[in-house]
Amino acid sequence: MAIDPALFLENERTAPSSDQRIYAEVGPLDCQVGGHLPRVTVAYETWGTLSSAKDNAILVCHALSGDSHAIGWWERLIGPGKAIDTNQFFVIGSNSLGGCQGTTGPASIADDGKPYRVRFPSITVGDMVEVQTRLLDHLGIDTLLGVAGGSMGGMQALEWTVRKPGRIKKAFVTASCAAHSAMQIGFNEAARQAVLRDPRWLGGNYEEGQEPTGGLAVGRMIGHLSFLSEQAFEVKFGRRLQDKDLPNYDLGVDFQVESYLNYQGDKFTARFDANSLLYLTKAIDYYELPSFAGSKSDYLFTSFTTDWLYPSHQSEALLKMAKAEGLKAEHQIVDLPYGHDAFLLDGEIQGKYVRAFFA
Repeated sequence: MAIDPALFLENERTAPSSDQRIYAEVGPLDCQVGGHLPRVTVAYETWGTLSSAKDNAILVCHALSGDSHAIGWWERLIGPGKAIDTNQFFVIGSNSLGGCQGTTGPASIADDGKPYRVRFPSITVGDMVEVQTRLLDHLGIDTLLGVAGGSMGGMQALEWTVRKPGRIKKAFVTASCAAHSAMQIGFNEAARQAVLRDPRWLGGNYEEGQEPTGGLAVGRMIGHLSFLSEQAFEVKFGRRLQDKDLPNYDLGVDFQVESYLNYQGDKFTARFDANSLLYLTKAIDYYELPSFAGSKSDYLFTSFTTDWLYPSHQSEALLKMAKAEGLKAEHQIVDLPYGHDAFLLDGEIQGKYVRAFFA
């Protein structure tokens, strides 16, 4: 079985590769479950040209560790001539509320000149969509041709269609769900506990340069294990040793997969804030879409046969929910051996469905 080498370059694929961010101030925010932000900044990027009728805009919502540079981390799906064609569409990528790549989040500076840290209010997927709505208002765009997102981004896309009915014509939702299962919440809690139990977390009030990088790295390792498939790990690593012929029989790194996970975990800490991980994973664990009542959007759901983190039955449930409201919807299952990260890498099979959907 051939495995796409890019599958094992997670940090290289998702790390910011270009800083073309634009910043918009979108005012104060009363958060959905309480708490208040006196001002919110949104980091965003755009590609393509907005038509004179302003009817060709597509908003791209990122997954947990993504950012506004959608043409980078989703480069196989977005760009000139690709499924989401920037020669045809005006594509907007924004960093989510609570993130750490330019949009207001726990690491942002509060009015007292200090980072919010855990003074940052609890946020919801609905709060993320409210901030994105204000960004569109700032850009003068009333109606989106489409919204697209995978995983956490898929939840945002879903919420857009029920929170702002009539403002979204089409929603492409990949490798996502209406609500997390106990297992999905469990994975996130294990990652959170890795951070919370790091002695440098200090109740969330760590100093710059003294971040809980050990816990954050372990949290990312847990997440990364869930993003890939058993087949992919077996083909890439098996039980092969790292730079040796025999194991050392100690507590050090012997296996290639151990070295790989350590490397990916450590690299992640250079670009992500530990508190953002806590806040964002909590937001998606709390998310629950009871129905598509009120939606006026068309839907394309895609899922992947080896995605055991967001299995296909969750997308099938979304399809049934949409059909129950009389909405136009389809669900396409893609057979690839890459696990959850297939939604980031598949620009061919998934891309064919996306191209037809937005046509």
